[in-house]
Amino acid sequence: MNSMDNIATHRKQAVRRYHQARWDEPVIFELSQPGEHGILVPEIEPGIALAVGEPLAGLPSSMLRQRAPALPEMSQNRVLRHYLRLSQETLGADLNVDVGQGTCTMKYNPKINDQLARQPGMSELHPRQADSTVQGMLEVMDKLEGVLREVSGMDAVSLQARGGSQAIFANMSMVRAWHESRGEASQRDEVITTIFSHPSDAACAKLVGYKVITIYPDADGYPDLAALKAAVSQRTAALVITNPEDTGIFNSRIREFVDAVHAAGGLCVYDQANANGLLGIARAREAGFDLCHFNLHKTFATPHACGGPAVGAVCCTEALAPFLPGPTVRHMDGRYQLVNGGDQSIGKISSFTGTAPIMLRAYAWIMNLGAEGLRTVSEIAVLNNNYMMHELLKIDGLTAPYAAGKRRIEQVRYSWSGLTAATGVTSEEIGLRAADFGVHYWTSHHPYVVPEPATIEPTESYSRADLDEFIGVMRHIAGEARSNPDVVKNAPHNCPVHRIQGETLDDPERWAITWRAYLRKLGERGRA
Repeated sequence: MNSMDNIATHRKQAVRRYHQARWDEPVIFELSQPGEHGILVPEIEPGIALAVGEPLAGLPSSMLRQRAPALPEMSQNRVLRHYLRLSQETLGADLNVDVGQGTCTMKYNPKINDQLARQPGMSELHPRQADSTVQGMLEVMDKLEGVLREVSGMDAVSLQARGGSQAIFANMSMVRAWHESRGEASQRDEVITTIFSHPSDAACAKLVGYKVITIYPDADGYPDLAALKAAVSQRTAALVITNPEDTGIFNSRIREFVDAVHAAGGLCVYDQANANGLLGIARAREAGFDLCHFNLHKTFATPHACGGPAVGAVCCTEALAPFLPGPTVRHMDGRYQLVNGGDQSIGKISSFTGTAPIMLRAYAWIMNLGAEGLRTVSEIAVLNNNYMMHELLKIDGLTAPYAAGKRRIEQVRYSWSGLTAATGVTSEEIGLRAADFGVHYWTSHHPYVVPEPATIEPTESYSRADLDEFIGVMRHIAGEARSNPDVVKNAPHNCPVHRIQGETLDDPERWAITWRAYLRKLGERGRA
């Protein structure tokens, strides 16, 4: 066989050949070379020094460093090599078919929107600039709020939250402020959620001070309405729920849940982290909700950026608007202004208003699509998801628990329990083996109510060929689990991802989150 035939043969394989760079790359502090420089900062010109004076003279001594910060000393090429090597060890949506990061809506982020956000007029904005100097950005924020009001059906929006969980925290704080204004805060100390809603819903309710009541699904996987009605009382402050839940199952009886809570005097909060299958199709307002939120970094195609920067848009009815976090954008006297909240506002939940480059990206994405395009996004996301479910369920040992014979919305929480019982290969091991083929894979939020879970969300960004490639990887790994399970159990083989030994992450003595903490622990062990 000649070389060209060999290449053609490999191209026809069921799964793509893949091998990722694996660098034994030190922490950047370990690369530091004393006296090495990446750039020489010019000396201050005498005239400037005379005009400015001593810049530190006005600071109290308690704020002045006693010694220079211990920053790495490195040349430009050493810095470049370090970060390029790290980038070669990364899986992500720009490198592979990233449908496996279920619940996170990992979609394509248009590069033209990145270019918009990197223009000097945007990248050099400062949050403390006077309103008069940022009229363009404030107009973008105002119009973005208008779109989100239309998409949700709500009356008011705040873009201050820096992510989805912070938006949920803001919503729960507004719930508490609402009940305080009515003199019922001490009485209403319970929040109801469901086990398949996003975990941040329960966590933020707890953080605000509420007792959390969790509703489990009925036999078909839908939130149990009877259990909800039994839980509702005069102590109920709110229902906070994701719909569709993280199983991909849409609760078509959601209005009955909302009505039951309203009848008891509680509020209803809609976590729309999974809104990618609902744009232009269903709105929070028609379901009767009082508050909701969107993740701009998920639904509206802005970068996740490893947990940030992001924006969580808080939306509410007119009755709840006085409690929104401030400041918010207002168009008054022919100009845009940031206006602080009134006496009932929960106040700031972050230092500044939103993250400007993320808001611009989201607004550009929306305006490029238009109203019909937003609906098309959801229709394709739902189509992709149901095509993938149809094909994946042909794999022996994989099931989609609950709602038998029903479609899902934008994701599915599958179970490999059948394959695990037959081969001993677990879902976590399948995920590690998937990295050997350059694809991402996610199991589930804890607790694992679905045994041996895998949560997969294709979004609208991927073609049928992309979906078939991911399906082929799953089919291939399932075949390996039956024919040669050790290959899966000992994965990964072709990438820098590695297995965590034992309970390392549960032992704070085995890790450090900063370089200084690491050095301190080394010193303590040396002294011991």
